[in-house]
Amino acid sequence: MSFLDLARNRYSCRDFDRNRAVSRNILSGIIETARLAPSACNRQPWTFVVIDDECDASCREVVIESYNRPWVTTAPAFIVACGNHEEAWHRASDNKDHTDVDLSIAIEHICLAAADEGLGTCWVCNFDVDKIKSGLNIPAQYEPIAIIPIGYPAPDATIATKNRKDIDEILKWGKF
Repeated sequence: MSFLDLARNRYSCRDFDRNRAVSRNILSGIIETARLAPSACNRQPWTFVVIDDECDASCREVVIESYNRPWVTTAPAFIVACGNHEEAWHRASDNKDHTDVDLSIAIEHICLAAADEGLGTCWVCNFDVDKIKSGLNIPAQYEPIAIIPIGYPAPDATIATKNRKDIDEILKWGKF
C-alpha cells in the first residue's frame, strides 16, 4: 500500500486479539524502523523495552498496572519508549531539549511499521512513570515517554472514524 494509504488506515487500536502473539522477528523488525528514524544531530537518545509473553510475567503486570484500563490487558505485547535527556541534542539559542521530538518521530515509525504488518498500536502517554521506571529497572537518566500496546486487532475491533481538520485549516503558504 502507498504511504498515504498507510497513514489513512492506521488507527489507535484499543482491542487486540490476546490469543495471537506477535513474533519477536516482527517486533525486532518494527524496532529496526525506529532505529532508522531521524533524530536531532543524529543523537538517537532512545531505548525501547519490549515486553511480550516470553518475558517475565511481572513485566507485563507492571505495564498493565501503570495504565489501568481494561482494554490494555488485551495487548499481547508492549513497547516502552524511553528517552535519555543527557544524550539528546539541545538547541543553542534556548536550550530546547529534543528528546520528546526525537522519540515522537521514532514512535510514529513504530506505529506505521506495525500497521504495515497488519498490527494495531496505540500511543499511551497517561501512565504511572514511577511504576514503569521501578518495575522495569529503567536507569535514572532515562524517561519513559510512551507505552505502545501492540498486537493483531481483535476480529471485531471497532475502528473510529478519523476526525481531522481540513487541509485549508492547517496549510499556510509563505507566511502564517
